[in-house]
Amino acid sequence: MCRFHLEALKEPETRSAIGLTVGIALAVLPFNIVFGVAAAWAIAKFEFRGKSLLITLIDLPFAVSPVVAGLIFILLFGAQGTFGAWLSEHDIKIIFAIPGMILATLFITFPFIARELIPLMQAQGKDEEEAAVSLGASGWQMFRRVTLPNIKWGLLYGVILSNARAMGEFGAVSVVSGHIRGETNTLPLHVEILYNEYNAIGAFAAASILALLALVTLVAKTIVEWRMKKETEMLSTVLAPEKT
Repeated sequence: MCRFHLEALKEPETRSAIGLTVGIALAVLPFNIVFGVAAAWAIAKFEFRGKSLLITLIDLPFAVSPVVAGLIFILLFGAQGTFGAWLSEHDIKIIFAIPGMILATLFITFPFIARELIPLMQAQGKDEEEAAVSLGASGWQMFRRVTLPNIKWGLLYGVILSNARAMGEFGAVSVVSGHIRGETNTLPLHVEILYNEYNAIGAFAAASILALLALVTLVAKTIVEWRMKKETEMLSTVLAPEKT
């Protein structure tokens, strides 16, 4: 049976689905990191007009169904959508192509890093950053030597959650992908197609890859949580007032 599963994973369409799933996850990750850190920094460290709106926008993907999100992208970039005519004139294809899948995945995943960093940065305050600036540090030096070391485990935790959601996303990607075999099928979509075709061996083999990715994510998540807890306990011990 294992031999049949391995043979199923060697199918070109399955390998294409695995590669596309990993590729989309890697494509959205830099944008999620930049947006998450910048949004968390702005919300935790500053007061500005529109702050509540920014927080609401960050929470929007949690409130909107992924299928509805995919439909919104079709209404915007589809052939009959708001920008459809302009995109057709310039031969730019977003819907039923990889760019649309990246946009849909990006919308679904961008809150995770920001939501992980906001409470962490708020708890840390801004005294250390202000001290670094008063000592002559530039903005980049302050971020690299003060802020980043303080948020590194929270950032890694958010990256793990965001990456897991990107690889496992089904609803929004299903709407905008077009289900083109070997081109726009991610691994979750490929599992659905194989299952609907009663290809139990192929579906099980592809689903096993997703299960393996889930196990790796859980292990990484547990390690990061342990390190975060350990550093928090060490910091609490150092900052605790000496008992008299």
